[in-house]
Amino acid sequence: MKKSVFAMFLFLLAGFALQAQSQKAFNAGEWFKFRIHYGPFNASFATLEVDETQINGTPVYHIEGKGKSTGLLHWFFKVDDNYQTYIDKQTGKPYKFIRNINEGGYTKDLEIEFDHSDNKAYVFDKKHNENHTYTTKPNVHDMLSAFYYIRNNIKNDELRPGDEMRLNLFIDDENMDFKLKFLGREVIKTKFGKVATLKFRPYVMAGRVFKEQESLTFWVSDDANKVPVKIEANLAVGSLDADLDSYKGLKHPFKIIMD
Repeated sequence: MKKSVFAMFLFLLAGFALQAQSQKAFNAGEWFKFRIHYGPFNASFATLEVDETQINGTPVYHIEGKGKSTGLLHWFFKVDDNYQTYIDKQTGKPYKFIRNINEGGYTKDLEIEFDHSDNKAYVFDKKHNENHTYTTKPNVHDMLSAFYYIRNNIKNDELRPGDEMRLNLFIDDENMDFKLKFLGREVIKTKFGKVATLKFRPYVMAGRVFKEQESLTFWVSDDANKVPVKIEANLAVGSLDADLDSYKGLKHPFKIIMD
């Protein structure tokens, strides 16, 4: 499980509702920092940052996610992960995805280019100097692009408890059909104060990592930002929690409920 902590965290960020909405939830300059706990241990920190650049002459958002182990975990299981995606500013579709990880000696260094017109993913495995081509599903996303695309496309007022949503993901060499259930609205306590949230539960594969199919719960702020504020996971061994630790550059005010 430990070598999957940050990858699983990013994967969970893909779980949101798919609806059309014109208002953008983020801008270049947005930055999040999360504290990730594994059982009693402060296992790592993760950051997500958005900036602007161009890819093949097209203006894009460049989004980078980083994860590093801390404390006791760092001494016996070092984690140093880097994820990047380049997404179209208008459609949110990814042009390129990078995954460069070192997790306790387990390494992976991939670059994936997406051809949405032909539904292809071109994967360059730098570690083994290999190129592979895969057929993808329409409107496919990587772990990072999915999170930012869906943040832009949640209609808060139209969500009803029990609603189920799906998203096409391509991860490393595999197409995944991600299914999510909206559980309802909840006010939760954070280090910033009380926050009104939308609560979701992704369906996962029970067995080696997760205790059962409904082992994950995810909260996102019920405002225009859709800030991820909390994740809880019951694992086959132990539990994992992630909490928003700090932020800057939000496009909209972060709504805190004052007592």
